[in-house]
Amino acid sequence: MTTVTITGATGFVGRQVVRALTRPNVSLRLATHRKPMAAAPPGSVVQPVDLAVPGSLTGLCDGADVLIHCASMIGGTTAASNAVNVDGTRSLLSVAAKAKVSRVIYLSTASVYGRGVYRNASPDELIPAPLSIASRTRLAAEQEVLAAGGVVVRPYLVYGDGDRWVIPGLAKLLGTLRADVDGWPARVSMVDVEDLAQGLAGLALAPTLSSAIYHGNHPLPVPVTELMQAVSCLLPRTSGGPASLTYDEAAARLSAVGGSTHALDMIATDHWFESASLWRDTACDPGPGFTTRFPDRLGGYRQG
Repeated sequence: MTTVTITGATGFVGRQVVRALTRPNVSLRLATHRKPMAAAPPGSVVQPVDLAVPGSLTGLCDGADVLIHCASMIGGTTAASNAVNVDGTRSLLSVAAKAKVSRVIYLSTASVYGRGVYRNASPDELIPAPLSIASRTRLAAEQEVLAAGGVVVRPYLVYGDGDRWVIPGLAKLLGTLRADVDGWPARVSMVDVEDLAQGLAGLALAPTLSSAIYHGNHPLPVPVTELMQAVSCLLPRTSGGPASLTYDEAAARLSAVGGSTHALDMIATDHWFESASLWRDTACDPGPGFTTRFPDRLGGYRQG
């Protein structure tokens, strides 16, 4: 029997990790925060915690073999993000060390690299250059995990059931621009949240791992033309306006309505990362990819 502690167990990725690890010979200890656990798997232990309150973590890793740390703060102030992402991770690692947890896996983000042109880039080729509070503090959390001998997973764009950031953000961008930008020439790394969860579960149970840092995406990048065509299905049909904008024209249009280029910059240039090693080391199937997966997710996005 392998016992796995999962933080963020009711979150976007964490709840899918719980499902992926609900299997024979795995016992679960689940950490929740604001959102209660609707239906915990039979035999699991649920513990409400607050990463900013070290005392709430007491006992969380007792008897655990593996810790999968999916909880993080996105969009908070610098102080709050530091308290949760950095200090909270440090406190969690201390609890894990005292419980003699043998493997720690931390879910981070490829946003720690900032913006650039990345083509099949592996972790050892890249130097992080985070631009936001969230990515800076998550990089700091990574450093704590790596120093403790843990494993870091960096996905880029994660979509699927419960996504409130990626596809909604791109739909808002497209709704504002009502045009493509330079023909959308780039390719980007993406992963369905259920497939990512399978990869994280695989890391928890794999006998050995070849790396301390993995990119958690489908191995094949997605052409942004295909991505934005799919996103356009979420918008009402309209007519008129230019068929295409340059990047500068798009940036000006966003600025005119008080927007930023954040979402645009995520897809305007190549951002795709070597991700085959995750699936090779875990012997997990990365799933069929965006073309097949996304049509099945449209209903959930429309309802959301």
